[in-house]
Amino acid sequence: MSARSPWLGAATIVLAVSFNIPYAVLATIFDYPAILRQPAAEVLDRFAAGGTGLLLTWYAFALAALALVPLSSALAITPARLAARPALAIGAALAGVLAGITQAIGLVRWVFVMPDLARAAASDDPAAADAAIHTFTLINAYGGVAVGEHLGQLLTALFAGLLAALQLGEGHRATAGFGFGTAALLTFGTGEGLMLAAGHDGSLFAIGTITGFLALTVWLIATGTLLLRRA
Repeated sequence: MSARSPWLGAATIVLAVSFNIPYAVLATIFDYPAILRQPAAEVLDRFAAGGTGLLLTWYAFALAALALVPLSSALAITPARLAARPALAIGAALAGVLAGITQAIGLVRWVFVMPDLARAAASDDPAAADAAIHTFTLINAYGGVAVGEHLGQLLTALFAGLLAALQLGEGHRATAGFGFGTAALLTFGTGEGLMLAAGHDGSLFAIGTITGFLALTVWLIATGTLLLRRA
C-alpha cells in the first residue's frame, strides 16, 4: 500500500465534488449547458449580464478541469502499476493530463475572449456587433465544441477506461465496471459535436454527456473511497 493513498483518495473525492460546484452555479445563473445551443447574440447578452461573478465561475470551472492533470497522473502511475502494467499506467496518465488541458483550454475562452466579444456585440455599431457574433460562433465551435467538448471528452473517456482496466486487473470489479460504463457514456456523448457540425440535432448525445459526467463524479468518488479503505 502506498503511503500517499489516503491523501490521494481524499483529493480524488474533493475534485469529484469540486468540479460540480461551478457547474451547478453555471446551470443556475447561466442556464448551462443549454445556453450554448442558443443564438450567439442571446448567449453574449446573457454573458454580459452575468458580470464578474459569472466570469469568476467560468474561471473556477477551468481550474477544476486543470486539476485533473496532476490527479490523473497520481492515480494512474504507482510503483505497483508501473511494474505490472506499465503501458496501461502511462497511457491512463497521459490521457488524463491531455483531458484536463484540453477541457481547461475550452473553458478559459469564457474568461479571456468572451468579455470583449460581449462588449462588441452590445455596440451601437451594427458592423462591430455582427463581427462579434460571427467571431463568437467560430470560437465557440472550435474552442468549445471541438477542443473542450469533443477532444476533451474523448480523452476523459479514455482516461476512465484505462484506469478502469487497471482497477479490473487489481480485482476491483465493481469500481472498474462503473469506470467502463462512464467511458462508454462519455464517448457516446461526443456524438453531439459531430451532429452539430453536420447540421443535425444532437440532443440525444447531449444526454450521454450529462449522464457521463455524473457517472464520472460517482466513479471518482468510488475510486477515492477505495483508496481510503485500502489505507
